[in-house]
Amino acid sequence: MTVVTPEAAGWRYSGLRVLDLDGAVSFDTGDDEVLVLPLSGSCTVECDGLTFPLRGRKDVFAGVTDFAYVPRDATVTVTGGGRFAIPTARASRRLAPRYGAAEKVPVELRGAGSCSRQVNNFCVPGVFEADRLIACEVLTPGGNWSSYPPHKHDEDRPGESVLEEIYYFEVRGEGGMAYQRVYGPDIDVLAEVRGGDTVLIPRGWHGPSMAAPGYDLYYLNVMAGPRRAWEICDDPAHAWIRDTWATQPVDPRLPFGRTVQ
Repeated sequence: MTVVTPEAAGWRYSGLRVLDLDGAVSFDTGDDEVLVLPLSGSCTVECDGLTFPLRGRKDVFAGVTDFAYVPRDATVTVTGGGRFAIPTARASRRLAPRYGAAEKVPVELRGAGSCSRQVNNFCVPGVFEADRLIACEVLTPGGNWSSYPPHKHDEDRPGESVLEEIYYFEVRGEGGMAYQRVYGPDIDVLAEVRGGDTVLIPRGWHGPSMAAPGYDLYYLNVMAGPRRAWEICDDPAHAWIRDTWATQPVDPRLPFGRTVQ
């Protein structure tokens, strides 16, 4: 089971649990607001006397899933079978538990050509309310690059970040791999990633996320910070890449599992 807490990561807000479930599990949310997101399988989520049946999905490439939001200072019980992601963020406000319908998740195709990717914006500002938590899914066909051009969420003060990020990866195809780049004045990482791996991004430029040819790539992006704002700045050395997309078609392998809204 994957467990990332703010304390373990050495930051203040973002966290993630990924659990394989066959039965039921209960836990207290404490200071965190959380989501229950089926990666595969289905479940029922109970909190504050409410019950949310989640239809889920076969796997992350089969389509968008429904999900549940659970506030801080609550006890939640998840009953079902499959693999489930529990993105978390330290929250100051207690919001109501809620159901997120798959049909209401905006699906966006970004980039073009070999930079084509799909973004499922299920818990982002302007789409689904939360106190600090931001989460989306990115799906990249084999051979393509995503999170490109490289970008960051740093403030002007060196070493500080608006958003703390977690990438959780799944790769379609036995033995498949991908690569993730994170770099800056005091960080330089190019990591091979496989299904079930996580990469923590406390600061600096990140991208590309590179899907090896023949292996489609999924990552769950979990973000949180002192304010819920998706502030993005491209690496100026590579920002020109965006201008090339106007003359290229979007990869016809997209979208995975459904049509675009």
